[in-house]
Amino acid sequence: MTINALLLSSSRVGDTPYLAHAIPFIKPLTTQAQKWIFIPYAGVSMSYNTYLASVVTGLSELQLDISGIHQHPDPRQAIKNADGILVGGGNTFHLLHQLYHHDLVGLIREQVAQGKHYIGWSAGSNVSGLSIRTTNDMPIIEPPSFNGLNIVPFQLNPHYSNYLAPGHNGETRAQRLLEFTKVDPITPVVGLVEGSALWRQGDTLSLLGNQSAYLFCGEQQEIPIPAGTDLSHLLR
Repeated sequence: MTINALLLSSSRVGDTPYLAHAIPFIKPLTTQAQKWIFIPYAGVSMSYNTYLASVVTGLSELQLDISGIHQHPDPRQAIKNADGILVGGGNTFHLLHQLYHHDLVGLIREQVAQGKHYIGWSAGSNVSGLSIRTTNDMPIIEPPSFNGLNIVPFQLNPHYSNYLAPGHNGETRAQRLLEFTKVDPITPVVGLVEGSALWRQGDTLSLLGNQSAYLFCGEQQEIPIPAGTDLSHLLR
């Protein structure tokens, strides 16, 4: 078995319906995986049931069996029983805190390494890297560690945009990621623009969608990665 993980930048592109743009990316992972467990822990401002309902509706055309991990008395067993794992967006710190709280970090890492499919978006993609140190989110809660699932051995920055609003004097996203590379010049960061995704299949890593991604690593800053690029070298 090999890793099969889809890491989406976002759940929406522009004003499209929830997860609609991602259906073509998600579908190949669901042809032989029908039973999915959804992890809603990043959804702090809504109930987990509401979050689950939005995911079920958004993916309804794929006719999947999706349940929420909060509906199961034993979260670890729920992960083991599922064909695949869905991890939604929201607050990355709260997501990772709850994954540690329920002792799921090591389990998910092991299950995905053994071939269990993984699909994450936004915060669900953030936690799939080495750590959550390049998330955009406010640290509303302190997880035991910033270490992530290590499904990919680098950092992710979903929703990447270097837009600076007129009159705004805060740092741009690129400036924030420059700060990361100053304290950690070895670890690459991939900035994923909304509408794009990374798909890991074993030792192969592809950039999906029609948008460029951006690489930050050491002296390399905001280097465009054209759509469709093979990024397998980042796995080594």
